[in-house]
Amino acid sequence: MLSMQTASLSYAFSAPAAPSRASVRMETKEDLQALAVAQNPTVGFWDPIGLADANLFDLGEEGSIGWLRHAEIKHGRVAMAGFVGYCLQSNGIVFPWALTGGPLSTEGSTMFSDIAAAGAPPDQWDALPTAAKLQFLGFIGLLEAVGETAQPHYTKGGKPGFYPSLKSASNVPHPVPFDLYDPFGLFKMDDATKERRLLMEVNNGRLAMIGIFSFLCAAKGLEVPPLADIIPPYSGDPMGPFSESDASLPFVADMLAGTKGMFAGIGNN
Repeated sequence: MLSMQTASLSYAFSAPAAPSRASVRMETKEDLQALAVAQNPTVGFWDPIGLADANLFDLGEEGSIGWLRHAEIKHGRVAMAGFVGYCLQSNGIVFPWALTGGPLSTEGSTMFSDIAAAGAPPDQWDALPTAAKLQFLGFIGLLEAVGETAQPHYTKGGKPGFYPSLKSASNVPHPVPFDLYDPFGLFKMDDATKERRLLMEVNNGRLAMIGIFSFLCAAKGLEVPPLADIIPPYSGDPMGPFSESDASLPFVADMLAGTKGMFAGIGNN
């Protein structure tokens, strides 16, 4: 599924200019209330379970809010990429080259079109070779490791959603010539435009999180109008990164056995 989403990820990340120490500012609940009005004055501040008052990981109010803000922005970016990727792959839009054996190979190679023929995006993920899934997960882990090197950290006054430059990162296995955001240096924005687009990004990310989860729920047989007749059913576990084809990996067989009844009575299970 992620094979069609990489390009979408590049646009979502904040510009990688490192923040200075002078820009360190911890956010409070009052800041969240003001931000909520700027993002959507109709809804305003809505926190039904009191997350803004939580003391997560003993970080205190400001550190907890920094953690929550960063998590929301990051999940929204992934959801935007996932939503676009789900739509593309559901319509058979794939890369025209080989997944294995080199991009120009055809004889005896697994083509992206072969993966697409497995069915809906969740089935396509299950159809990927185990090595491909491990590469995706490894790449995600690398992005996480680089993201956590941002200084100041988002729980200590750093800007929520900020992602450091990959080109200058010291904890990557080989040089990276491009950054996630604006890899070719095509987007130039003044401060007012950037601020407005950052608000748009959060709003769009929230909608995308609802959208991609609606797809997954509809695939498991839940009634999600008007998706019931559009999204094909999926018999696997949409929250599990591995399926029966990956049972040779350590612990995977036990994981599958432990989650076998999780979706009993829903959809095809």
